Order: sequence, then C-alpha cells, then structure tokens
Amino acid sequence: MNASKIAEIADSMEPEKAAAELARVIKKLFPLLGEEARLNFVMNLVEESGEDKLASMVHL
Repeated sequence: MNASKIAEIADSMEPEKAAAELARVIKKLFPLLGEEARLNFVMNLVEESGEDKLASMVHL
C-alpha cells in the first residue's frame, strides 16, 4: 500500500477515529524502528504543527 492510499483511507474517516487508528498502527511500528527513525518521525509530526507546540512540549 502506498502513502496516498493510506491518506485516502484516513481522509474518509472521522478525524478522531483516524487518529486513534493511526496511533494503534504506530504503536506496533515504533518497536521496529531505530532510535533515529523514531526521533525523525516525532520531529516531522511536530514540525507540521508549528514551533510554538514544540516549545510547549519541551516544558512537559
């Protein structure tokens, strides 16, 4: 399956349901990734949300 098919499926779902399903899949995938790949994933996710959110996450 390619990225556009995954996006198409996610777009057809309610946002909350899509987020929950993606989280379930990512939980299975993360143990298979190296530390750098996990870090890159999280940074790419946060970058799209804006730097203000990154700054607020640092305070967590």
